[in-house]
Amino acid sequence: MSLEDARVELVQAGRILFGMEIVDAFGHVSRRHPDRPDRFLMSCSKAQGLLEVGDIVEHDLDGEAVSRQGVRLFLERFIHGEIYRARPDVGAVVHSHCFSVLPFTVVAEARLRPISHVCGFLAGVGRPFDVADHEGASTDLLIRTPQLGRALAAHLGDSKVVLMRGHGFTAVGENVPQAVFRAVYTGVNSQIQSTAAQLGDARFLSAEEAAACERTTLSQIGRVWELWVRKYGGAAL
Repeated sequence: MSLEDARVELVQAGRILFGMEIVDAFGHVSRRHPDRPDRFLMSCSKAQGLLEVGDIVEHDLDGEAVSRQGVRLFLERFIHGEIYRARPDVGAVVHSHCFSVLPFTVVAEARLRPISHVCGFLAGVGRPFDVADHEGASTDLLIRTPQLGRALAAHLGDSKVVLMRGHGFTAVGENVPQAVFRAVYTGVNSQIQSTAAQLGDARFLSAEEAAACERTTLSQIGRVWELWVRKYGGAAL
């Protein structure tokens, strides 16, 4: 993929995430640079639903702007840089404050588990990352430093999603469509799980079912991405 195509894809991703109500004025998406694995692309500090190609900024893994110096950057760009540093397999990252997911970050007994066949990637999601464990109880819960970014990346481990206490979650993928899909369906699974809990004891996917469902779903993401791009991502590019 060319650098220009990568920028367009990132704009599409931001608009899709806004259209699917995974981000609002807050939240962001990035992708690894197509030619430089030691760099990533993310917009300047701007609502993702308003993105244009010219808003995309090249960053190094320390979170510093390599292009368009002087523009305002996201405070939590260290989420992205440190995950890319720790996980060579990751090609895209989504950070969200999706309201349906937040209860699972603050109620210890409410463990987020895969309940739908399109959410097998949620198998193995651990306890929420808590900034207070690293910086004490007087922070704003944001990942404002490389040190916190590294701690979050370590907490993510080899999972696809990391919950963040009182904050939201971060999803990763090998590419942009995969990361966006996982972010969207983390929100969907949270809604289903919360509803099911009101009805009674839910039956979740087994580890084997989750793995099988994930293999099948990965082969179908292109169809979903095409639909989302047409519905949300193509205007004014």
